[in-house]
Amino acid sequence: MTGAQSRGRIETVNGVQLYFEVTGTGEPLVLLHGFSGSSQDWMASTTEWGNQFQLIVPDLRGHGRSGILSKPFRHEEAATDMLALLDHLGIGACKGLGVSGGGNVLLHMATKQPERVKAIVLVSATPYFPAQARTIMTHYADSLPQQQWEVLRHRHPEGDAQIRALLASTKAFATSYDDMNFTPPYLSTIQARTLIVKGDRDPLYPVEISVEMARAIRQSSLWIIPNGGHGPVIGDGWPEFLKTAAAFLREP
Repeated sequence: MTGAQSRGRIETVNGVQLYFEVTGTGEPLVLLHGFSGSSQDWMASTTEWGNQFQLIVPDLRGHGRSGILSKPFRHEEAATDMLALLDHLGIGACKGLGVSGGGNVLLHMATKQPERVKAIVLVSATPYFPAQARTIMTHYADSLPQQQWEVLRHRHPEGDAQIRALLASTKAFATSYDDMNFTPPYLSTIQARTLIVKGDRDPLYPVEISVEMARAIRQSSLWIIPNGGHGPVIGDGWPEFLKTAAAFLREP
């Protein structure tokens, strides 16, 4: 499937209802939002990159227009969804860009079927959940400010029931040890050229984890953003990030 132009649609993929958009022309590039985000987060990028790549932009299971989770979210299952979506679209190999949870999904994709994933950009991703992240995950849903609820309601059209299912998954992350459990030998099976983007003040995943990941992935580069938190490129740094990421992803 090349040079496709389409509006978003919902189809059954890997046994779940998934919303996705396909637009633009060129090499297939999967854009994966972070946990509790949605495909809307990529709106500006799809406009800018549509003449450089064929963009596949989904709502991960339980997010956005992909319905309500019936069980806790697992990054590994979302990766299986995405590989099945590529099959559904007739796409053999792709490149990928993922933020936070979306980057975690890309790690699973790149280890499940390494030959299909040619290059990935991982922003604030992690191979495992460290203790400090588990503490935050345990209490995150208990102190969510009203303003954040409004942001989530804008992203998730199924309303508060959909949001509560996502928040329940956040608590489940805190006690999960098998979903995100990438050891250095396992990471070394990744064949994709990899750009790891990390803020050195990330409260969830310390920068040392990204250094470990860069050492384990054979064709990797590490971009550390001074004074950057979780999702350090979001905001004023987004245009520069898009330019750098596009240049990396255009390389053969």
